[in-house]
Amino acid sequence: MTDHPPSRRFRFAVVAAPSPDAADWAAEARRIEGMGYGTLLVPDTTQTAAPLLAAAVAAATTTTLRVGSYVLAAPLRPPTVVAWEAQSMQTLTGGRFELGLGAGRPDAARDAAALGVSYGSPSERIALVAATVSAVRARCGERCPPVLIAGSGPRLLALAGRVADCVAIGLGPRAGKVELARAVDVVREAAGERFDALELALNLIAAGDGDPPPSVRLPAGTHVADLAAAGSVSVLSGSVGQVADELVRRRDLLGISYLSINAGYAQAFAPVVERLAGT
Repeated sequence: MTDHPPSRRFRFAVVAAPSPDAADWAAEARRIEGMGYGTLLVPDTTQTAAPLLAAAVAAATTTTLRVGSYVLAAPLRPPTVVAWEAQSMQTLTGGRFELGLGAGRPDAARDAAALGVSYGSPSERIALVAATVSAVRARCGERCPPVLIAGSGPRLLALAGRVADCVAIGLGPRAGKVELARAVDVVREAAGERFDALELALNLIAAGDGDPPPSVRLPAGTHVADLAAAGSVSVLSGSVGQVADELVRRRDLLGISYLSINAGYAQAFAPVVERLAGT
């Protein structure tokens, strides 16, 4: 297999909502580390524990596992607060922190209302993402954690291409290879000469041929088999070898090398991780 540069070597992460029980959450982090995943990513929602606090606990109970946010909604926190917390996380995790940022998932407006902060227009939220990246890098300096920006629209993807270390392509569940290629093209054009050093990520909805586990919540009216049949790039089916080959093809064609998956699929997807991680 070709020796790829660090920005194109496969990495794998699990996205997991923190358990309300501290011991269970610590055990989950160790389980994910033991299966060979490199990173544990925590979603940003007021319905679960605060993501950076949960990530800090996960880091404290593991030895090599990286931890991060997937992703902090920029409207919910002032940029200077995120910078302070990112610096703290980078220090307290021994450099194992990854900062994930976004302009807010569809229901993040509800979280903003619950927290008593303004959600803002799309343009305002994208501006907040840019301001947060600047604040983090100004405060953290040479010890700045890697910054991932997740986005689906062209404006946010372009910003990510210009300023992020990693870009997570956020697509709808039915998006196929054409939509994925178009999104990567937006990032490539915005990134210019820095594109080859940019890591590209994709979150997977499902892996395998069976029904999703109870912890995986799909959009209403969405079925894994239908998505797979429609060619969704967020669903991987087939044998371990077939899935691995498909991921290698996507990397060779589009540069996508960082894959994340819901914790409910972590066990089933682990053989793919074992085969590809670090290659």
